[in-house]
Amino acid sequence: MKKLILVRHAKSSWKHNVIDHERPLNKRGDNDTKLVSNHLKKRGLTINKVLSSDAIRAKTTANAFVSSLGISDDLVNLSYDLYDFSGSNLIKTIKEVEESINCLMVFGHNYAITDFVNTYGDKYIENVPTCGVTIINFDIDDWKDLNKGKTIYTLFPKDLK
Repeated sequence: MKKLILVRHAKSSWKHNVIDHERPLNKRGDNDTKLVSNHLKKRGLTINKVLSSDAIRAKTTANAFVSSLGISDDLVNLSYDLYDFSGSNLIKTIKEVEESINCLMVFGHNYAITDFVNTYGDKYIENVPTCGVTIINFDIDDWKDLNKGKTIYTLFPKDLK
């Protein structure tokens, strides 16, 4: 059994004159990371590995969750490949995760996140919002065998406000 926790990066700011990859979170994004990660902490998850896009907004979101959930920094890997909007790199990256990892947390971008949860989960979600969390269980022993799973939990910032 494998557990995947997918998180769309928190709300980013368009105020800064920077390239898309370098956009930071805005105030709402900062607040949502604290709100959602603190609520997720109550689930008592044991996370074996964290993968995140290396874009500033995704990396900042991941860092907030890692800190709140007490995840060791040595379990975190940043990847330009997860700066992916179509979802093809997201799927490829997940399928390449070591078999020994049972609970994987991934931070990324839309459209890739919403498409993934609707392709591999069993609950349709029209749009995973910024800082939205979706947890899917897979009845597999190895990530390379990724197939349709069961969506067991969703947590969106609006659920907590």
